[in-house]
Amino acid sequence: MKTVNIHEAKTHLSRLIEEAARGDSFIIAKAGKPLVKVTRLEAPASTESRRIGFMEGQILVPDDFNAMGSEEIGDLFGDCSS
Repeated sequence: MKTVNIHEAKTHLSRLIEEAARGDSFIIAKAGKPLVKVTRLEAPASTESRRIGFMEGQILVPDDFNAMGSEEIGDLFGDCSS
């Protein structure tokens, strides 16, 4: 794995990022001591980022969902239906 100093990393940042994006990770060092490793991020597959409907068929919403607890709420806050 290639090691570059901070000055070289700043000077050639665009090229180094392109290399890292292709899978060629590198290390940035200061005074010869490794500080950070730059590596490509793995993008989630298009199916992994989808969240809407991910529990379809796994839960059941009752038909009276909107009316659940209405009596208790009415007792606590009064009847607001009028």
